[in-house]
Amino acid sequence: MASEQAPRNEPRQQLNTGPLAQVTRWMENLNETQYAYLLLTPALVLLTVIALYPLLDTLRMSLFADSLTGGLGDFTGVTNYVEIMTGQRTASLPSPFLPEAITVDALFNSALIVTLIFTVVSVFFETIIGFGQALVLNQDFAGRRWVRVAIIIPWAVPIVIQGMIFFLLFTPGIGLFIGAENNPTLLQEWGIFGQTPLANTTESTLIVIIADIWKTTAFMALLILAGLQSVDRNLYDVARVAGASKWQMFKRITLPVVLPSVLVAMLFRTIQAMRVYGVIEVVAGCNTVPSLSCLVITTFNQNLFGSSAAIAFMTAAIIGIMTGVYIIGYAREEV
Repeated sequence: MASEQAPRNEPRQQLNTGPLAQVTRWMENLNETQYAYLLLTPALVLLTVIALYPLLDTLRMSLFADSLTGGLGDFTGVTNYVEIMTGQRTASLPSPFLPEAITVDALFNSALIVTLIFTVVSVFFETIIGFGQALVLNQDFAGRRWVRVAIIIPWAVPIVIQGMIFFLLFTPGIGLFIGAENNPTLLQEWGIFGQTPLANTTESTLIVIIADIWKTTAFMALLILAGLQSVDRNLYDVARVAGASKWQMFKRITLPVVLPSVLVAMLFRTIQAMRVYGVIEVVAGCNTVPSLSCLVITTFNQNLFGSSAAIAFMTAAIIGIMTGVYIIGYAREEV
């Protein structure tokens, strides 16, 4: 009987000592942190393939000179970076990377300055307005669902349609905000816009910022609303019993709890704003409103591959620095 039982138990013993069983036991012995990193490994591998490799390849391309015949020229190291930052390459670029002087026209002619202005102003107002919308949507009132849908509609509009809407709104003689020469609108009489705002860099930048705020505020409101939903309502009841005012409840309860969500929303919007291109190209064109993405695409289309790669890598570095600042602020709030 013993000799007959041995062959039957042999497959089970092999199963318990096979490679799959060893991997299973190894996973069971991992602590929570190690197990979390294990689960993130596929995502990290995918991120490396689709994000890190192109970034490193862009760095490689940026170390070569431009070639008029197409492709890459000779290896020049960091020459592209030095010449772009010092203005030596400005003559061959559609717009300067850095401002050539400290004047309004020179600042708005710089791709970096225009991108930073667009990012700071748009993200600031989107956060403020989005926070207000989220506070309203967090209240109980009749028709709240319909109000939420109405707020989301601009965010659902494609960028091309959004750009055409604002292009037509500010087209002289056609748009609502710019009238004919003999029939100026209030915005023109107040001196906010001229007769051809879409041909003026400063005014076109303002229009693009307004268009972005109109579209993306809903995105901020939804992310902040998710943070507001996590606030324990019992805290407000205790605060009311203690005699706290609405401002005190907002300052001591709402803001500390929702601030991490606000920082995450601002991080997402900052990254998107630093890469702005579509709305600029549709509303006014990259020749009127320079941005870093416009500069990268235009130089690439001109076969200036080394310069284009250098500008793209510097843009990625700036975004990385901004992301690091947000992460540090988020970590402090979590502590």
